[in-house]
Amino acid sequence: MAPFTEDSWHVRIGRIANWAGVLRLAARSGGLVLQPVAGRIPSTPASLTELLSGIYAVGEQREIWMQRLLKGELPPEDQIAKAEGFLTGPGSIEDLELFFYD
Repeated sequence: MAPFTEDSWHVRIGRIANWAGVLRLAARSGGLVLQPVAGRIPSTPASLTELLSGIYAVGEQREIWMQRLLKGELPPEDQIAKAEGFLTGPGSIEDLELFFYD
């Protein structure tokens, strides 16, 4: 289920797209270079660059959707819901316990 359906499309997509900018800044401040992740299997264990690059890919796609939304094209709601769930996690601390032990 989508966690933020009461919010407008602009708010929902913007909340996710903001992660892309935050991750670009984090990578630059740490001297890391974000890498494309599509079609790649990260090393085990994944490096910090690979981790940030994977999360960045989610935000970057939403930046593209925001540009399309401004032109009047609605994004696929199921994809927005998946990104919101990915970036917000299971919910409260109480929900986190259920997430791991249910």
